[in-house]
Amino acid sequence: MGTILVTGAAGFLGSHLVERLLDEGDAVTGLDSFDDYYDPAVKRRNLAPALARGCALVEGDVRDEALVARVLEGNDFDAVAHLAARPGTRPSLAKAALYDDVNARGTLVVLDAARAAGVRRFVLASSSSVYGASKETPFREDAPCLAPVSPYAASKRAAELYAEVWARLHGMAVTVLRYFTAYGPRQRPEMAIHKFARLIETGEPLPFFGDGTSARDYTYVDDIVAGTVAALRRSGDFRTCNLGEGAMTTLAELVALLEKALGKRAKLNRLPDQPGDVSVTCADVTRAKEDLGYRPSTPLAEGLERFVEWFRKGGA
Repeated sequence: MGTILVTGAAGFLGSHLVERLLDEGDAVTGLDSFDDYYDPAVKRRNLAPALARGCALVEGDVRDEALVARVLEGNDFDAVAHLAARPGTRPSLAKAALYDDVNARGTLVVLDAARAAGVRRFVLASSSSVYGASKETPFREDAPCLAPVSPYAASKRAAELYAEVWARLHGMAVTVLRYFTAYGPRQRPEMAIHKFARLIETGEPLPFFGDGTSARDYTYVDDIVAGTVAALRRSGDFRTCNLGEGAMTTLAELVALLEKALGKRAKLNRLPDQPGDVSVTCADVTRAKEDLGYRPSTPLAEGLERFVEWFRKGGA
């Protein structure tokens, strides 16, 4: 048990993480700006069950240095889980400066406030996007990550580098977690699985980019959260770990699995590949297994069934 600050607490992954920490007896404070990347009312619904169970909430932006310092100095936090970020590769193409400000500078603000407050353990949520357009699969953490293909990916890589510097300068136990396409209940509404399910359900055409052979490593939210909690418990030096399922599913296969889970056929609006997208992602999770005891246990077909059950109960 401990006292933990979770930034981005009202988001998809953040709200699940907060609930898991409460289940394990931790005292949790959430920090969230409730920005308008998607409907803030959805985020408030995400976090409502945790607030009812005693999670404290601070509304504010991770770029607000005075606020973040006040939150961290006013509580004896054992660890920080920094999940707050501006998401999305495609939107970042039009708003590169914003992505840099939130994802890179915002991370630096939280890191430095944690250092000043004497926090010893820090977990940074990063992304498989930092691997760029590499076709050497599975992706390993020792890859150089020098060729991101979107401002989003570049901003997350910059955040990783800040985290590594702070770990080495200040002796913080920092773990960078590279998440691979998380999905499950509460998934953001613009992400492929949620968006595709909504369009298939209503009989509308779904955007089908490329020839269907692009592939992703889809990782169920419970597996992501289990790995994140394990990282919050670890001590030691700087570490980077992939959190994925360790398997690839093509876009065509994903649509077929969603059709099966929904019991409906998809209508496809075939479109060219999009700038900022990569053709393949796949995680080597050997290090996470060794360092965190990470054992992803939810195959995609099973995870999609759970997602559809939530979706049809009014998930938004």
